[in-house]
Amino acid sequence: MKIGMIVAMTDEVGALLKKIGTPLRQEDCCGLTVRIYAMGGHELYVIKSGVGEIYAAGATQLLISKYSVQLIVNFGICGGLTPDMGLKRAAVVESVVHYDFDTSAVDNEGPAKYPDYPGIYIPAPAEVVDAALSAAPSLERVICASADKFVGDPEQKRELNRLYGAKICEMEAAGILLTANRANVPALIVKAVSDSVTAGADEFSAMVSEAAESCVTAMMAALRGLC
Repeated sequence: MKIGMIVAMTDEVGALLKKIGTPLRQEDCCGLTVRIYAMGGHELYVIKSGVGEIYAAGATQLLISKYSVQLIVNFGICGGLTPDMGLKRAAVVESVVHYDFDTSAVDNEGPAKYPDYPGIYIPAPAEVVDAALSAAPSLERVICASADKFVGDPEQKRELNRLYGAKICEMEAAGILLTANRANVPALIVKAVSDSVTAGADEFSAMVSEAAESCVTAMMAALRGLC
């Protein structure tokens, strides 16, 4: 199987390299570096996309179009939106709400509603989520609130949970899942909390590396259910 892996930040790449080591080779394409590995009989293509939905969507499409990957995997850090999503708690994303998408002024669809989806939630493939949870049952199954903004205010975090039932928030999952779904390529998204519901940027800065390492461990366990 060809697996495409997208990470947004340097800390996340560093945590991954600790686990899987030096790539067989790397290529530069479209301003991105693609690290290529052999992993348990599979081919793994890893891209550091950069932060945000647009960079993440572009990296996803590159992996699909150029490398013909059969599975997209994204792991990374996130903000916790509920007390139970504490520091380093890992989760698998079952659906994403892109909460700053809003065309309601012209189409009456309502905020966060893409016209090609029946509701506001962008689903990850159920079979992918189920397989990940079977392999790594300690993971939390969550809705993810995604947008191009870092949310550090506790009240804003609680509001995202209240409005959408989301338990985590971050900045790449919507771009990745929209792109993968459109191309009919399954996607696995695993996240770990770097800043809890009562905290923000300071806790994020202190915990980013530890949370990234926890996320890599969780992601590798979940991936065993799919490979």
